[in-house]
Parts: sequence; structure tokens; C-alpha cells
Amino acid sequence: MSGTIVTARAGAVATVTLSNPGKRNALDLAMWRSLRQAIEALSADDELRCLLVRGEGREAFAAGGDIEEFRVQRDTVDRAMSYHATAGAALAALHDFGKPTIALIEGACMGGGLEIAAQCDLRICGVSARFGVPINRLGFSMYPGEMEGLLRLLGSATMCELLLEGRILDASEALAKGLVTRVVADDEVLGEAYACARRICAGAPLVARWHKQWIRRLQQGLPLSEDEQRASFAFLYTEDYREGLNAFIEKRTPEFRGR
Repeated sequence: MSGTIVTARAGAVATVTLSNPGKRNALDLAMWRSLRQAIEALSADDELRCLLVRGEGREAFAAGGDIEEFRVQRDTVDRAMSYHATAGAALAALHDFGKPTIALIEGACMGGGLEIAAQCDLRICGVSARFGVPINRLGFSMYPGEMEGLLRLLGSATMCELLLEGRILDASEALAKGLVTRVVADDEVLGEAYACARRICAGAPLVARWHKQWIRRLQQGLPLSEDEQRASFAFLYTEDYREGLNAFIEKRTPEFRGR
């Protein structure tokens, strides 16, 4: 039986849950396809301000790909290419999601699960979380298109550790290497992730989107054009900017509307 992708909405926050509990939320082809569809649908929701991605239960965020499926879905080059095109499309949809994203990580975060978490803006985990890509023990290599997001986040030295040694990192080492944003007690992960989402939602939503845009643009290492520099002041023409200034002067909580 295939796993599922479950989407829930509470106010301005959406949660996408990777659900395949019999296999520690391992991702099969149908789940990769559904994940892309879910993210693209949420991307079109203008009222949404933050997206959380998590695994079902506390045992695993996702234990990687569903290895049992590989014998029929990745047994030839053509089928492997098709499989990874589907997975890559889901990862690209999450990377390109215009609003802030948070990975809520409990338990094992391996392989494809780690690839998903790496596409999120923030990664919050519990102290017992574990991270790795031990596929050197399974005899296959990571698809380069999926390696890109992890390499961008971790750099070549840590990628070599994960892929050449097959090392499994605990939460403290993952934090030290920049793999996760924050580590909290296991029983506080859920609360901290949603508290983080509430802090994001309390800010101006257009500003959050622009900050994501400029962070990624500046990482390209190219100087900004004059048009881009001028575009960075687009906030001056928003209602939220006026509301933020007025609220500060009037000593009240601002009410941002994304306009």
C-alpha cells in the first residue's frame, strides 16, 4: 500500500505530513508526486503565510525512499530517470515556494527525507533526531539533481562525510554543521515549530517573501543591477509598510494584510 501526503490548514499556517508509518514515512513514487501537487496547490493560496513539513508520528521525519519499490520503479535507466524527475519536481516545488517553510523533524531524517528538509528555510528538530544518507551500504549513488540542495546547504566537506562514510549525525553535530537551525527537547519540537510559524505570521508577509528572494539572489555572488536595487524598495508602496510604521509610533501591534 502506498503512503500518503496529508495537508492540513490552521489559519495562515499549513502543514504537509509525510505519512507512511509502516515504513517510517519512507517516500514512494506516488508520495513524491502527491508532495509536488500539494505544495503547488498551497503555493497558489494567497492567504497562507507559512508552511510546515513533518513526518507522521515521532519515529521519523522520513527514512528515505521506499527501497522495496526500487526493483520495479528504478530497475532501468529510463525508469530511474523518470522516478528522479518526479522526486526532483517535488523538491523544486518546495525550494521555489514563495512563503517561509519549516521542517519539523522528529526521529530519523534520512536520504529523501533529508533532501526534503534541506529545501525548507528553517529546520527544527529534537535532541534524538538523526540525519544521514547511508546509501553507500546499499550500492547506489545519490542522483546529482537531488544532491544539489544538500550541497548548497552543507558544502562539500560535510557532503563527503555523509556520502563517502555514510555517517549518521546526531542533532548536536547536525546543528554544528549548519544542517539544522535549532535543536530543542524532544517533547518541545512540535510546540517550538508552531511557535516559530506564529512568529513568522506576525510579521509582514510580503517582507517575508522578499527576504527569501533576496537571500537567494545574493547567494549567486553577482552584483545587484540598478533595477534590482530599486526593486528592493518596493515595500515603500505597500499598505503593510504604512501599517508597521503607524503601529510602532502608536505603540500597538500591527495588523498586516499582505498588501
